Amino acid sequence: MPNASSATRPSGPTPARVLRIGGLLALAAVVLLFPSLAPDPFILSVGVVILSYAVLATSWNLVGGFTGYISLGHAAYSGLGGYATALLILRSGLNPWLALLVGALIVALIAIPVGIASLRVRGASFVIVSIALVLILQLTFQSWHTVTGGSGGLRVPRPFGPDVLRPEQHERFFYLHAVLLALALLTWWLIERSRLGAGLKAIREDEDKAQALGVPTFAYKLTALVTSAFFTALGGGLYALWFGYLDPIFQFSILVGTYMVLMSLLGGVRSLFGPLLGAVVVGYAVEVFKSQYGDTQFHLVATGILLGLVVLFMPDGVIPAVTSFLNRRRRAASIREVSAEELARQRDDKQREEATR
Repeated sequence: MPNASSATRPSGPTPARVLRIGGLLALAAVVLLFPSLAPDPFILSVGVVILSYAVLATSWNLVGGFTGYISLGHAAYSGLGGYATALLILRSGLNPWLALLVGALIVALIAIPVGIASLRVRGASFVIVSIALVLILQLTFQSWHTVTGGSGGLRVPRPFGPDVLRPEQHERFFYLHAVLLALALLTWWLIERSRLGAGLKAIREDEDKAQALGVPTFAYKLTALVTSAFFTALGGGLYALWFGYLDPIFQFSILVGTYMVLMSLLGGVRSLFGPLLGAVVVGYAVEVFKSQYGDTQFHLVATGILLGLVVLFMPDGVIPAVTSFLNRRRRAASIREVSAEELARQRDDKQREEATR
């Protein structure tokens, strides 16, 4: 008969692990089958947009989820990534894919002095600094007509030839975004299990105590920000190659940064697939509202309501809430099993005592 300690120890995979594995398998199946199941090119293009949002939200979560520093101006890095990719193609004649990588590296280098200046403040001050950065870039790129095209925007050469039709381009960019998303998720997963990840979590919980314990808080925060900026720039550059046009009003919009935060909060900033789940929900909802209500601002109202509901009722996100519920159910079932076993043992002991009398 097993002892009491082994009886109380839960067996088998935990609900969180099952949820991760199930989510990974479901994600792989959806990615592989979606282009062939999409009924028309518009739905396929919506899939590309959702994956683009997922890349941006996961990239944001590399700094927001680990450190707790909320950046509403993260569109600065996606916008810079898009313009850097386009300008390297147009001005330097680089191969589009090489321009994408070089542009992201340039943005990562730019993020170093930005991080040195902005990461010295916390809380609301950091939020204000991030907003100021994206607004400055928006005004700069609107006014710099000779380089960025100004308010008229900038045409981005597409990497595939004219013989590749638009629906086929959607399919190719869908898979390219999926690969980039997988790399961002893998990076998040590796950081979470590293010494860097442990230090970043300590910063998120209590930065002063982490610093007192010897954690190099500033270096860790800067590393997270630069890594996040790199992947965000890759997402912005890949989107520019797919869409073929850059508008500074949209590329450096606070609304894009707000979407990143909302998607991460909705799914769960402390979970691997949280930003992805949030991107699917929010991205699909935004596209539906835009297609149904046109140029109205109804999607902004719906986004604000959704953000309020998430903060009020699921502050940790959907995935942590579901995982916590499953763990509570598992513990309750385990307690009932142990209680029944204890009762049976007590009954057997009592019968043996009566038989020996």
